Amino acid sequence: MRKPTIRRGAALGAALALVATMTAACGGDDESNAGQAELGQDDVLTITTFSDFGYDKLIEEWNADPDRPFTVKMTKIADWDPWKQTLTQDLQAGHGLTDVVAVEGDAMPQFLADGASDQFADISDPSLEDRWVDYAYLAGQTADGKQIGYPTDAGPEAFCYRADLFEKAGLPSDRKEVEKIFETWDSYFAAGEKLVAELPDTKWYDASGSIAQAMLNQAEFPFQTADNAVDVENAELEEVWDTVTRYSSTLSPRVVQWKEDWTANFTNDGFATMPCPGWMFSNIKSNAPEVEGWDIVNAFPGGGGNWGGSYLAVPAMSEHQEEAKQLASWLTDKDQELAAFEAAGNYPANIEAQQALADANATDPYFNDAPTAVILADRAAAVEPGHPYEGDKYSDILGLFQTAIQRVDEGTSPDESWATFTQAVESLS
Repeated sequence: MRKPTIRRGAALGAALALVATMTAACGGDDESNAGQAELGQDDVLTITTFSDFGYDKLIEEWNADPDRPFTVKMTKIADWDPWKQTLTQDLQAGHGLTDVVAVEGDAMPQFLADGASDQFADISDPSLEDRWVDYAYLAGQTADGKQIGYPTDAGPEAFCYRADLFEKAGLPSDRKEVEKIFETWDSYFAAGEKLVAELPDTKWYDASGSIAQAMLNQAEFPFQTADNAVDVENAELEEVWDTVTRYSSTLSPRVVQWKEDWTANFTNDGFATMPCPGWMFSNIKSNAPEVEGWDIVNAFPGGGGNWGGSYLAVPAMSEHQEEAKQLASWLTDKDQELAAFEAAGNYPANIEAQQALADANATDPYFNDAPTAVILADRAAAVEPGHPYEGDKYSDILGLFQTAIQRVDEGTSPDESWATFTQAVESLS
């Protein structure tokens, strides 16, 4: 996800678990209108999202309004990886997708590439160009100005922490005092070593992969150069690798994020901190509804970072592109992005929604009344523009890198796993 350029901004993405049956886009043929078929109130427009976009009540609201021109049916996939595979395969096949599809921000560059963007409808609309923060809006646009995605959210990162476990380990637990722990990565890891020494059954962070992602989000060119040449033998990436693998055996629970072991650690005091974009809030609440002690610090080691940010796009195969564009526009307008934030913690990419949250100064009782809107706004302002650069192979190489981190967690030596990673990157076409 690209970072703020002109306007102040922030960024987000997603993750929960709710699987539904895939449904193909419905509609008829209309040769007089290039295959497009107009929908009536009794017809259905389909949309697929992944994780939790916070759209459940919004779709219910749409369908309950008798003045709406059509009904909406939403399919939710558990997480991005399986949906990415289905999305890519069906785009190549030219059939099988819903009228609106959600696209994770890290994967957008590959869909913007020459040829790939032809698989999506152009949903450009001059009247909407000032709706979203520039960095998010432009990241859904091809070099020649074709808009293939409307930004749904953004993901500036703070850190969530267990204040109760901090107290047990003799660390500061007050939100302001805790900021010192998160000033730099060195101070962060040093505090972690103190906590695990006092609480041997608790690890410092939730997963090696999440810390790797947090550090990658601060690198300028982790995988590719500015002209999209693949380069993983660089100092920035090697520093992330060396740091994360160094602490694998001591500070990490060595579990894979989103898997069952990771989920279980939320309720057994398995870890004390985790990187927290806004969309992570709902994951913590759902995985640990009865756990008390969670808080959010208005800090991030080394400055700022952005994790996530998604889009709504319309496949060119949809027979209802105008209606699909209408729905995507409605879901990414101010009130709907505010509702999604309330439902799932997805920080808006919509400028007016961001301002409304800042003005409201909302707090969250689950997180010890932390001022979440102000924290996310501050974290958004701390994001370094252009970090990380996401080339056309960013998503694929990121997957290989995370797999390499997992191998180290499972016992493979860092040198051996790194060699396997670089060989896999070389094999990418």
